[in-house]
Amino acid sequence: MERYLQPTAFFDYHQPQLKAWIDAQLEGVPEDPVEQIKVLYLAVRDSIHYNPYVFDTHPDTFSASHALACGETYCIPKAVLLGAAARSIGIPSRLGLADVRNHLSSPKLIEWLRSDIFRMHGFIELYLNGRWVKATPAFNRQLCELMKVEPLAFDGVHDSVFQEYTESGEAHMEYVNNHGVFDDVPHAFIVDGVRAAYGHLFSSEGALPTRSGSLEDDVATQTTGP
Repeated sequence: MERYLQPTAFFDYHQPQLKAWIDAQLEGVPEDPVEQIKVLYLAVRDSIHYNPYVFDTHPDTFSASHALACGETYCIPKAVLLGAAARSIGIPSRLGLADVRNHLSSPKLIEWLRSDIFRMHGFIELYLNGRWVKATPAFNRQLCELMKVEPLAFDGVHDSVFQEYTESGEAHMEYVNNHGVFDDVPHAFIVDGVRAAYGHLFSSEGALPTRSGSLEDDVATQTTGP
């Protein structure tokens, strides 16, 4: 279990800015692991906006401290941020990766990816009360409200992994392939999987060009028009 508690280059809770942020979130919160992780879950979910367009292959962009500094990122670094915060208070954590269909998306995002399968969706597993529990802090409340999907809650007891239905009852998300769990970010494995799935996004030199905008912008435009 010790390897799920250690700081790493990705789960870098030893960084001063990240440590200060964690301490600020927990100010006044009872010293109960479940209550603390519930507070940290909401802080990661809602204060760091979900934006898949900022994906970058550089290892630094997968770290918890980078997610915090940027204020927007995608599912894997958000999961790592929660996992790093958990480790900092003595809760073991490990990263889970899976492929999902009809992930929170927009027509523009699906057109950009040329697929409705989202490779390498990230969540975190936390060891609480003697068992591993899944948590997915990826999709911030503002995005969920724009997409008319209930934000994912996490009670520290039950798995919280996907919005199965929209508010209107339509099927929303399904896990189609499980890549397993990891004590640290498997950077090369993730990048290779993304490149294999979306090779058209990469240049001949292997670089991934940046794309402006955000998923929230996509949804807002879709709702209100240009």
